[in-house]
Amino acid sequence: MHTGEQSTGIFGGTGIAHPEMKITYFLINFLITASSVMVGLSFSKLARPTIPAIAHYFGTKGRYEEVNPHLLDDILFVNRTLVVPPSPDCRAIHMVSVIRHGTRYPTTKNVKKIARLFDLVVSDASGSASWLNNIKTWKMWYTEDMDGRLVDKGRDDHRHLAMRLAQSFPTLISEDLLRANRIEFITSSKHRCIDSVKAFQEGLHRLWDVQDMDYKHYVDDSLMRFFDHCERFVEGVEKNKTALKEVERFKSSAEMDAVRKKISNRLQIPYNQITPDMAEAVFFLCSYEFAIKSENSPWCDLLDESDAQVLEYKSDLKQYWKRGYGHDINRKSSCPLFHDIFKRLDKAANDYRFGEVKKTATIQVGHGETLLPLLSLLAFFKDENPLTAENFSSQHNRMFRSSQIVPYAANLVFVLYECSDRLRVQLFLNEKPMTFPSMNHSAPLYETVRKHYSKLLHGCDFNKECDVPQSNLRNTEF
Repeated sequence: MHTGEQSTGIFGGTGIAHPEMKITYFLINFLITASSVMVGLSFSKLARPTIPAIAHYFGTKGRYEEVNPHLLDDILFVNRTLVVPPSPDCRAIHMVSVIRHGTRYPTTKNVKKIARLFDLVVSDASGSASWLNNIKTWKMWYTEDMDGRLVDKGRDDHRHLAMRLAQSFPTLISEDLLRANRIEFITSSKHRCIDSVKAFQEGLHRLWDVQDMDYKHYVDDSLMRFFDHCERFVEGVEKNKTALKEVERFKSSAEMDAVRKKISNRLQIPYNQITPDMAEAVFFLCSYEFAIKSENSPWCDLLDESDAQVLEYKSDLKQYWKRGYGHDINRKSSCPLFHDIFKRLDKAANDYRFGEVKKTATIQVGHGETLLPLLSLLAFFKDENPLTAENFSSQHNRMFRSSQIVPYAANLVFVLYECSDRLRVQLFLNEKPMTFPSMNHSAPLYETVRKHYSKLLHGCDFNKECDVPQSNLRNTEF
């Protein structure tokens, strides 16, 4: 009879554990564990990060997940503490959502910029860095006919957003309400928006396994592309070469020169060939590769964080002066959408008072150019000092930052509640609660909000704001 301890042997058998065997077993395990740790450390050092270090600076070409990083762990996660009613006695009766289209391909204009950059680098860049070889062997796969079309990731953006909104507001977006035609879908005429609204509906159909319904939507460019119909904006901003003079001045600033010099040195290409457009093309290419393919492209190695901050500011300058506070008409051009939102909320309130709300949700899909003027009209993200070519260094903490406001699939959601103390309204931007300007309550009384915007509600006449007398058409400088 054996008197020693019984144990599981090194190779899994059962036998007698002698002291020497126990020591040997311990040493082997220690060495295996140590080796695994060392290998893991070496791989962690060598492995390329999946997310570019500059991803938070991509502006309107940024992923939605950079604004809501928790979605990287669970794309359908809803933080229910953020979407609770104002009080237990409140009932949601209507939602109006204005949503930007999902991730898209570059426009033809940007594809041409990328092609010029690629040709220059392949023919003229020199050096032995591995990342340069990766750039030179990169295949130019963007084609001009892509022209801003929605990509598969963009469809997923809207499918998943639809599922999250349905989970967040189940009394406003449900299968029964969808079947009863009580959810309305409106879109811009652009293919990327039409495809986005279809993907949104597809997300709902998948969520509830609906297979016997067609998708239905209305095209309304007067709401989703109001800027195209505003003559004063078209003539005074879009066609006016001086309207974006701050952007042009920043292109020749010391900050932009520094970015160009660094790219020039890294590629060993003469500085005069790295134009501001070329520098921006590098930035675009890095952002497109990441947003569309989830790849940390070797092109991103041409830029560091300080470069990205400069290029983001250049992008924000353009949005500020073309879509935001730079010119008054930028904001005023969104009057039709502003009035439409409040008209829908008013109708829901009236319907509830006299019976049942006919429409529980309005889903409107447009553009970043739809959201920025509206948010500016509502007085959100207004900095104390305007963004200019000269004040980059003092604007690091600016509120007007398109990376955070209008990434792909950005969404502005108004939710109207019937509560015991009258109607209340909540506002969400990118699924996060937002407080109305000059108000402390997260869900103020609806009449308080209407009073706050009374001048706009009783004015903001699109025809008066946007019509340009024929005598003024030639003089479009602000």
